[in-house]
Amino acid sequence: MIEGVARHPLKQFVDDRGRTMHMLRRDDPHFRAFGEVYFSGVQFGKVKGWYRHREKTLNFAVPVGRVRVVIHDDRAGSPTLGHLDEHLLGESQDDYALLTIPPFLWYGIQGVAPGVSIVANCSDLPNDPAESDRKLADSPDVPYSWPSIG
Repeated sequence: MIEGVARHPLKQFVDDRGRTMHMLRRDDPHFRAFGEVYFSGVQFGKVKGWYRHREKTLNFAVPVGRVRVVIHDDRAGSPTLGHLDEHLLGESQDDYALLTIPPFLWYGIQGVAPGVSIVANCSDLPNDPAESDRKLADSPDVPYSWPSIG
């Protein structure tokens, strides 16, 4: 796994009335600070990315659908320089987890479930477009080819 990235299994409580899905508590050892919570929808087969934040840490969970999150480390001096991580996150018990992505890592998200998948993000800072960078999903700077699905 890329240095600084962490995956934390999350609990779900399911009964005949529905389910409750945990995401992040302020007393979790991996909780840093509260900046904002937002939800991002991604269509089946579509890709959002590449993005990188210079200050903000992200905490992703997927309560609806399923996504592929790919992370690329191009940080100079990093012990995992050049590495790629691929994570499947979703609402099933096997895929339901919190994925923490620290600053300076490139990431992209692809919808892999029919319809719209919802990514919840609880970041440690409010959004500031001036502290983020973007690249096209097919940028030659990132050594990854998104699978064609759908």
